[in-house]
Amino acid sequence: MFKKILIANRGEIACRVIKTARRMGIATVAVYSDADARAPFVKMADEAVHIGPAQASESYLVADKIIAACKQTGAEAVHPGYGFLSERASFVEALAKENIAFIGPPAKAIAAMGDKIESKKIAREAGVNTVPGSEDAIDTTEEALKVSNDIGYPVMMKASAGGGGKGMRLAWNDKDVEEGFEATKREGLNSFGDDRVFIEKFIEDPRHIEIQILGDTHGNVIYLNERECSIQRRHQKVVEEAPSPFVTPKMRKAMGEQCVALSKAVGYHSAGTVELIVSGADKTGESFYFLEMNTRLQVEHPVTEAITGVDLVEQMIRVAAGEKLAMTQDDVKIDGWAIENRVYAEDPYRGFLPSTGRLVRYQPPVEPWADDGEANGRRGVDGVRVDDGVFEGGEVSMFYDPMIAKLVTWGETRDEAADLQIAALDAFRIEGLGHNVDFLSAIMQHERFRSGELTTGFIAEEYPEGFVGAPASEDLNRVLAAVGGIVATADADRARRIDQQLDNQFYAPGDWTVRIGEREENSATYDVRLVEDAITVDGDPVALEMEYTPGETMVAVEYGDADGGEGDALTLQLRPTRTGYAITTRGATHHLRILQTRIADLASHMIEKEPPDLSKMLICPMPGLLVKLHVAEGDEVQPGQPLATVEAMKMENILRAEKQATVGKINAGEGDSLAVDEVILELE
Repeated sequence: MFKKILIANRGEIACRVIKTARRMGIATVAVYSDADARAPFVKMADEAVHIGPAQASESYLVADKIIAACKQTGAEAVHPGYGFLSERASFVEALAKENIAFIGPPAKAIAAMGDKIESKKIAREAGVNTVPGSEDAIDTTEEALKVSNDIGYPVMMKASAGGGGKGMRLAWNDKDVEEGFEATKREGLNSFGDDRVFIEKFIEDPRHIEIQILGDTHGNVIYLNERECSIQRRHQKVVEEAPSPFVTPKMRKAMGEQCVALSKAVGYHSAGTVELIVSGADKTGESFYFLEMNTRLQVEHPVTEAITGVDLVEQMIRVAAGEKLAMTQDDVKIDGWAIENRVYAEDPYRGFLPSTGRLVRYQPPVEPWADDGEANGRRGVDGVRVDDGVFEGGEVSMFYDPMIAKLVTWGETRDEAADLQIAALDAFRIEGLGHNVDFLSAIMQHERFRSGELTTGFIAEEYPEGFVGAPASEDLNRVLAAVGGIVATADADRARRIDQQLDNQFYAPGDWTVRIGEREENSATYDVRLVEDAITVDGDPVALEMEYTPGETMVAVEYGDADGGEGDALTLQLRPTRTGYAITTRGATHHLRILQTRIADLASHMIEKEPPDLSKMLICPMPGLLVKLHVAEGDEVQPGQPLATVEAMKMENILRAEKQATVGKINAGEGDSLAVDEVILELE
């Protein structure tokens, strides 16, 4: 067994590898860029080596620097994590020349499966179902149009070396191909150094299912069941679970055996994942097709670990050290259900735009990387696991992936795992930048998710107009109104006692009007009264228990019916506003305007200020690079016409006109770095 390994990665996956290596008694070496000098993974490792500037192209992607760090520290092996150099065959070959082991598959397998065009041919020859599409790379938009029409719309344009949702565009017609083909080539070149693009048929009502593969250097290959990864946004996975609510035992066996056959065909060993697209319309479960093979550890590997008890990182290390698998296919079981939510630095209330910056507050629901020893510690604490690589006061950088953490829950049933997610998300406190915690909670509560009727179009279909927060029931509103009354009373009592801010002549203790909603036309108003130990909302008693001290930002609440029936529990995050509180819970931030009833009567006569009209400005929705201006001053534009293309997080975003207008002043030029809300151009 190795005595020392180096992790050629950063963030949560570096922490993940370090944790298992430490349990195995293996010393670890971290490598870090300027941006990661204070990162948790650097502190977790036994040694750390600085390898360059923040840009990955000058640090984490430079193989020579990784090899030099191995020589400097005496590391015998390298674990690549995912991304960066993890699927670069030349890196594996360079390590081999220096007698440094690669904790992953052989270079030949990486090369074969890393090329989507070549991998599809190999899969077909190995007897794996494949999607109809182009045999070779496509060079021009004209050729792309011909191929797309031959296959039949809709089609998917894919960068041959792509992955992680980058370099992929869906086309429903010729116009989509004309607009998107060159952009797909550019994304492939910018992200992977390869601008080859191929096209294949888009499967409608698709489900994204993947099979976890594990093999050794002695010819043994097994599959560790499947993961459902259908809930995606722009082809980037958001929610993963194991097992899939769609896959039957017969289907699981057929998928697994085909994926094992593919792995053996390329001489695969270590952990890997075969991604499949499945037609949700085919209830027989026979319509599944090969997409690609990821020759590395997947982001979503914890859900497989949770239901099998297998530490995949440990198995990768043992295989790289030459050991045989200690398990057979018959040993692989399914115990319970696991769900993973990816907590991203993106703002779902603003079209999921990237949100970089400082984590002013970062308090996950359980201690990151803690476990209770169950199933090799792969289930976290009481079924809640947090994998992260950030810290309070640190920054989410524009240079790397915007993922803040992975929240994983395990339960005996799917509903139990989902309920644990909702409770944990309520208690996940993040401040300082936009994040998708509310959105993830909304998905966990969504009726369609709970029924298991998933497709890769789930987000687009269920949130076509964007995300505005999970809808609140009338019961929840009444509880929030009651909480608002309790909090306001406590705050007012404190002010009256300590600061003497309230004149007794005007102060009516416990008599409040609570409006839930930022604007009057979209709000609900409740009369809340606190009398001795009782609280009423619109005259009806509310059974509620909570402890609150003025200034607290997180409060636990238990509530039920007035007759003492079975109650429920909530975790509320409180933020004071000018006229009340913003309370975040159950997938939404609820704005409470809390006034003494007599003051509320007077305030109802005030005229609300109308928001300014921004429709005449093209505002940059995220920090990014202005790649292209599609118009000039004086141009007439139509609704939907591209105005500018902004690149952020290596993804190109086309900004379009919302209405017919004339381009007036242009305030930015191609190549400019733009700040969020910066005005690119003005319309007349």
